Amino acid sequence: GGPSNGGARRKNLTAALRLFLVCMVSGGIQYISALEMSLLSPYSQNLGIPHKYVSMLWIGGPIAGFLVNPIVGYYSDRCTIRIGRRRPFIILECLIICISGMLIGFSADIGRYLGDTKENCSTYTGPRWAATAVYVVGFLLLDCVIHTAQASVRAMMSDLSAANHGPSIGQAIFSVWMAIGSILGYAAVAYGTWHRWFPSLKTSACCDACADLKGAFLTAVVLIVISTVVTMLLADEQSLDNEGVGGAAFAQTCGGLNAFIDLFASLKNMSPAMFRVLALTAFTWLSWFPFLQYNTDWMGREIYHGNPNGVADMADDKYNAGVREGAIGLLLCSASLGATSFLIPKLCRKLTSKVIWSISLFSVFLIMAGMVAVGVVSTKGYSPSLSTSLTVAGPDNLNALALTMFALIGIPQAVLYSVPWAVAAEVVAGEGGGQGVTVGAITIVISLSQLLVGLTAGPIDGAFNKGNAPAFGIGGAVAFICAILVVLALPDTKDGRGLKRLLLSREDWSN
Repeated sequence: GGPSNGGARRKNLTAALRLFLVCMVSGGIQYISALEMSLLSPYSQNLGIPHKYVSMLWIGGPIAGFLVNPIVGYYSDRCTIRIGRRRPFIILECLIICISGMLIGFSADIGRYLGDTKENCSTYTGPRWAATAVYVVGFLLLDCVIHTAQASVRAMMSDLSAANHGPSIGQAIFSVWMAIGSILGYAAVAYGTWHRWFPSLKTSACCDACADLKGAFLTAVVLIVISTVVTMLLADEQSLDNEGVGGAAFAQTCGGLNAFIDLFASLKNMSPAMFRVLALTAFTWLSWFPFLQYNTDWMGREIYHGNPNGVADMADDKYNAGVREGAIGLLLCSASLGATSFLIPKLCRKLTSKVIWSISLFSVFLIMAGMVAVGVVSTKGYSPSLSTSLTVAGPDNLNALALTMFALIGIPQAVLYSVPWAVAAEVVAGEGGGQGVTVGAITIVISLSQLLVGLTAGPIDGAFNKGNAPAFGIGGAVAFICAILVVLALPDTKDGRGLKRLLLSREDWSN
């Protein structure tokens, strides 16, 4: 190779670096998603929302997956704005994310302005209805738009990488930024004492925990603005003309309704094998959502014996310390997830996807059972008379065991984020179906699973009044049953190089 080959290599490297920076916005979005997963269930209770109703707040994601995503995807595919098909939607979605983040961060201050109590937050224990209303609007809006924004970025990366690099490279870059965003977000929760760094964040309506949340979300807004600007400047999207979307024929269609018509028509013609894959995927996610929604709350309540009562006392300090420790656990979970993801293609070729999927579910069952046992031992063995001897550091032995389980659960989570998608894609490819329909169908069943957990976890908690143990126990039981069903009902796949390619392209490092 002479100078021309060296120039070509530099050109390819420059193009790859540009493609990598184009995807920066997904890291910013994932940063705020990590804050949502680790902070919002605890803060909901800090505002006075009962624990049994917190799960019902997590319905924005299912709504987005079932209703919003198909409509946005439909119009995005047909967008003729000059700056491209995806960028207009990404700009709008990131703007809504920033607004919702500000509503969440400043909900207590806005509530005070709208008529909530004027008593200092360090002593007041009653409800703050205006703050709660502002917070709920921001929460639902954020949970809905995050899912849609990540889908738009995925679509843009597929468009930009298809011609020169291949779609698997685009999705791999997307996964890297998701991992970066997750790690930074959980680190901001675990180590970010924002109320000490910036005392001005504290107000009479917003004490330490609220100020920490406010600081974290303000940082998220700054990161999203910066990453969005970088993406908008570097993304070399080509605009789509009217001929590309069918011209006048497109104007006569039913608009976004066509997305649902096409999707459900395709679902009607799916094979029994594909329906089994979808059913098993739904049950798999059903077993996971209790952990995904209550991980840091479990650490604060069951391990640190805290209580998010909204008052700056020892119980509240212990709970907040538990939430920060839970964020460290999620950091460990993300690390083990990323490391395991590189081994999954080889394991699937050697043991088959069916076996790997089933083993991962048995692992979830064992870890969930362990979390229930540790929580019960911790709460039953804790004597209130010893409260003066306990510090916010928590019991070291149970703390280490809890962090170990957080790290271990990242291993089956790597399977959750890759193998079901790959198996479904290979089954559809073998039948000559479309991959777009597959993604839409899986998104729908995952959304329905999350919606079911969101609507039932609260009543179950109210019936048993045992904290997070009932939800974790039911999740573990579902995982055990599903592990058996996977062995009995999952269709066989080739698990060859094609599956390896699918696994690598679908890998998602978010938590």
